[in-house]
Order: sequence, then structure tokens, then C-alpha cells
Amino acid sequence: MNRIVLITGASSGYGKATAKAFKECGDTVIMAARNEERLNAAKDEIGGDLTIAMDVTNPRDWDRAVDLIKKMYGKIDILVNNAGGGVAIKEVSEFTIDEIDSTIKLNLNSVIYGCRAFADMMKEQGSGTMINISSVCARQCWPTWSVYAAAKAGVLNFSKGMYLEMQPHNVRVSCVVPSSASTGFQNACGIGETTDQLLPEDIAETVLYIANLPQRAVVEDVTVWGIDKQVNPL
Repeated sequence: MNRIVLITGASSGYGKATAKAFKECGDTVIMAARNEERLNAAKDEIGGDLTIAMDVTNPRDWDRAVDLIKKMYGKIDILVNNAGGGVAIKEVSEFTIDEIDSTIKLNLNSVIYGCRAFADMMKEQGSGTMINISSVCARQCWPTWSVYAAAKAGVLNFSKGMYLEMQPHNVRVSCVVPSSASTGFQNACGIGETTDQLLPEDIAETVLYIANLPQRAVVEDVTVWGIDKQVNPL
């Protein structure tokens, strides 16, 4: 297809699997993440086209990414705002202010920054797809996940509003709401890795499905559970 695709958080997990899925479709895949060494290793593994070492919580890094992509490719077709992390998973009273701010910046602000950065380019093109990765924490409640859940609920609702803004320009905005999968996320939070059956490749296939729909069709949001997951709501 040879679309120009930018994926954040592409050095591992959902992002890396999504980069691989788009590359196998024949697209030009730009992989972004903070850890340059891991990012380059992921690019070499899947055959990505370009890496951008960036901090998604820094608006200046987004401006730099826009300038680079405009200079090299002249357009962007698909933006996947995947970067995120738990930062800290514990009761709210135990959070430091810095941990709260970091959680919101990484999981919500970064998505807003990314959509803001590329909105004008997509408006000028009169086409494009933005896909934002949220979490089932946006819709379900578990103790110790409250701050992370607040950020991810923001991603879900931001995506709905952003779509209404971009719709007149023929630009689609969708939100994927994944359950937990074994991606290294839990280890990074210090809570132990999940054994859930859902795989990063399953989320990648969902993102690819949304992107591959005809331009006349848009997915507002979609929730993807592992078959072994059971939720008992409040």
C-alpha cells in the first residue's frame, strides 16, 4: 500500500507488533520511541524504514517529528499514538505529585500532543487516520489503577472529540481499547508480568483493520479482550 505510518512506543509491545503488521502490508513505517538503542534493534528486527528517538511528552519533539516527516515524505497517512506506561500502580494516597503528573503526561498529554502536531498536515491533505491506544481501564475499575485509568479514559473521550473536529476534513480518528497482554508493561510497573492470553499481535491486527477500512468508513472505538479475561463490574 505504501502509506506513510508513524507509530509511537514502537520499540516493544503493541507498538512493535503494529509496526511489523504495517510493514508486512508494504507501508513505509516510521518507528518512534524514547530508548534509541531498543528502537533501532526493533527497526532492524522488523525491517522498519525510519526511527525517530523522541519523548512523546515533549511538544518540541513532536514538532521535530512533523518537520522531518514533511521533509522526507511530504505527507503522513496514519498516526498511531501508542506510547504509554503505568509509571506507578498503587493507591492514590501513595502517589507523589510527580508520579501523578508523569502518568497523565505520558498516557494522555502525549496523545493530545501527537494529534495536535499532525492535525494541520492531515487537514491540508484532506485525508489521514489517527488511531489512539487507550485501555480497558478507561471503562472498568480496579483498585490501584485509578490514576492510569483517568488518563486512559481521557484518551477515549479526547478521540471522540478529535474525530468531530477532523471529520469535515475527511480525516478519521479512532480509539482502540485493549485488555492486558504480555508486553512488559506490568514488569515496568513493578507488579509482575501478566499471563493473559491476549497478544500484542492481536492489537496490531485491530489497528491494521481500522486503517485498512475504506475511507468512507470509520471505527469510533473498539474494545479487545483476551478470551480468558473476566470482568465483574461494580
